[in-house]
Amino acid sequence: MKQNVTVAGVGEVLWDVFPDEKRLGGAPANFARNVSQLGIEAYPVSCVGADALGVRAKDELEASGVKVDFLFTHPSLPVGVVDVTLDSQGKPSYRIADNVAWDDIPDSPELQAAAGEFDAICFGTLAQRTEPARDRIRKLLEAVPAMALKILDVNLRAPFYSQEIVTGSLEMANVLKLSDEELPVLAGYFELLGEETQQLTQLVSRFDLRLVAYTKGDAGSILVTADQIDVAEAVPVKVVDSVGAGDAFTAALCVGLLRGFTLSACNRFANQVAAYVCSCRGACPVLPEELLSIPPGDWSAFDE
Repeated sequence: MKQNVTVAGVGEVLWDVFPDEKRLGGAPANFARNVSQLGIEAYPVSCVGADALGVRAKDELEASGVKVDFLFTHPSLPVGVVDVTLDSQGKPSYRIADNVAWDDIPDSPELQAAAGEFDAICFGTLAQRTEPARDRIRKLLEAVPAMALKILDVNLRAPFYSQEIVTGSLEMANVLKLSDEELPVLAGYFELLGEETQQLTQLVSRFDLRLVAYTKGDAGSILVTADQIDVAEAVPVKVVDSVGAGDAFTAALCVGLLRGFTLSACNRFANQVAAYVCSCRGACPVLPEELLSIPPGDWSAFDE
């Protein structure tokens, strides 16, 4: 892995509002915070309000260790909020406010210039729910080097997605991460046939992807490339809540790929990180030392 590696997560920064508290969240912010914990410089690219919760969001992100150079402040729109409800298994459902600051991430020349040095960028569909935002994210991705990882964590949140948004996003990506709840949606959009591994292989081929990562909760995960398939079992854990587990998986996968882990090691490492997040309250707990102290290129602890 080269020195001075930089990674960005572009899209929503928001507050997850639970019945008893507010927690800082948003998939790109969670992704960036976990990448930073795992030892790689990370930038959340987003916009918050000038309101008290917006200021608090920026302060908390800066305190977590990420770079906030491209966390912009909107003069009039409020910071995003999401009402979160957990079922008896800790699985969340969401009600997402619209017309908020992250819907209007500015077109910044400084950001466009910095994007030319990014080694990886993660984006989703939610932050593309308006046409202006979609265009700005597309422009940003075009500025990222061709060899960089362009990770689409598809992260479907009804009603803020469509076949047009998903297709356009896949055409901009070279890595796709999706869940067992999301694969049936894509299978319908693109007429994918056969069992799940065959469908994932069809996505790799159709969109010329380097990798598809498929997560199935307590049934583990599958990584698929043009010439490899790796299946990993989930790490057994008592689930406290699963908010942020998918973002943690994506962050660990990104770090593993940048470090040169084998496909098998990437899969197992990402499962370890996601399982730990599930065992804790909140989307970005402090990760344990055994997940933070892996020398670059040393995947032996996670390889099958």
